[in-house]
Amino acid sequence: MDVHVTLSGRGDLAAQVYRQLLEAILDGRIRSGERLPPTRELARRLEISRNTVAVAYDRLVADGFLVGRAGAGTFVAAEPVRDRAAPRGVVQPRALWRSLPPAQPPGAPAAYDFRAGVPDPLLFPMEAWRRLLARELRVSAVTGGYGDPAGHEGLREAIARHAGVSRSVRAGAGDVLITSGAQQALDLVGRVLIEPGACVAVEEPGYPPARLLFRSLGARVAGVPVDDEGIDVSALPNAARLVYVTPSHQFPLGTPMSPARRAALLAWAERRQAVIVEDDYDSEFRFGARPLEPLQSLDRAGRVVYVGSFSKTLLPALRLGFLVAPASLAPALRAAKQLTDWHGVVPTQAALARFIDEGLLSRHIRKATREYAARRALISETLSEDDRLRPVPSVAGLHLCAHLAPGVSVRPAPGLAVEPLAAYHAGTPAGSGLIIGYGAIGRQAIPAGLRLLLGSLRLGVPAAPEAPGSLA
Repeated sequence: MDVHVTLSGRGDLAAQVYRQLLEAILDGRIRSGERLPPTRELARRLEISRNTVAVAYDRLVADGFLVGRAGAGTFVAAEPVRDRAAPRGVVQPRALWRSLPPAQPPGAPAAYDFRAGVPDPLLFPMEAWRRLLARELRVSAVTGGYGDPAGHEGLREAIARHAGVSRSVRAGAGDVLITSGAQQALDLVGRVLIEPGACVAVEEPGYPPARLLFRSLGARVAGVPVDDEGIDVSALPNAARLVYVTPSHQFPLGTPMSPARRAALLAWAERRQAVIVEDDYDSEFRFGARPLEPLQSLDRAGRVVYVGSFSKTLLPALRLGFLVAPASLAPALRAAKQLTDWHGVVPTQAALARFIDEGLLSRHIRKATREYAARRALISETLSEDDRLRPVPSVAGLHLCAHLAPGVSVRPAPGLAVEPLAAYHAGTPAGSGLIIGYGAIGRQAIPAGLRLLLGSLRLGVPAAPEAPGSLA
């Protein structure tokens, strides 16, 4: 194995080799059972005598950390390994970062998982994807230099065609920039457009990661109320120069923005010289009604940045999304992408390009839509029979929202994961509700999960304040 040792050139060299190897063993960087390089090889790399290395090895053998095997070499025998921690330090982040909620690692999935925005990995065509990815992982495909910050050209072409057919997005390959999910797309747009202290308008309730991201970039974030037609354009702050919306399937309520409200928002943006960021995160799963034109296709003034993601249509683990921006922003966005991570994973992007071109994406969306429609119908039918929950009408996506009747509260139930509507409000909501996802839970588990959910509802019990996260 490759052992990293550095010598100061002064003092006892054998002691330095001993100490560094010992720390690597105790820290777990060199694991139990691993073979160390021969003394002659390590001595050559360190440009010291073989005897010096042998002395260090002999001390580690005597202390019980190494064991020699005749004819095989020297191996690590140390157990157990202690955790290695960086110095605690006194350096602090900016006050803004201390005010943001810390990132939490994902927990174990609940038995009845109604979390929003999580697609079913069992629906993903893994065998087809493995075949395409293996083709792109050939040596000839991964031995080139750095790639285009805008992304794999074939994937940009495929996305432009697919988004044009499925979502009526007006774009060519040169207008598409590949990102690591929608969140990076929002980050790039913010880096390019948001000045410190600038006002950014977001939906209320809305998508918390977008709100927090804009705050982290130094923006003053203003929540704008949403009604059954979408964001209230009349309530937009005059100072806002960027508006983030989810018009196709408002997150989290689920209602689409009406044609009149879309026209009003576009007129407002042109009048105020503002930019609209349109996040179309899961509208490809549509269960009825004709899809409305995206703001991007209605925009004639070049004021809309369209953001799409494959985290919902395929898998979050792929970390693939895209944005379509007016040509005036393209050079700056490309530069921001290069400064952020240079470019994404080229083999994955190339595999997705073939996945789209071979019709596998469209086929997967059709199949997944049928399954999600059945789950959604099962949930809607059950909820409609209980007057304590009032579902919000919607015709797309991976979740639905239901308002709780006055006086009804939810008690946490073991094995049940469902998110409170209040988690998506920046302020105090007027009423209570639940966001019920149906991507992460199989159809066969939904009836039992709904029985547990309805059993957790209580009438006449004061509701405890709802905090972000799931009720489990």
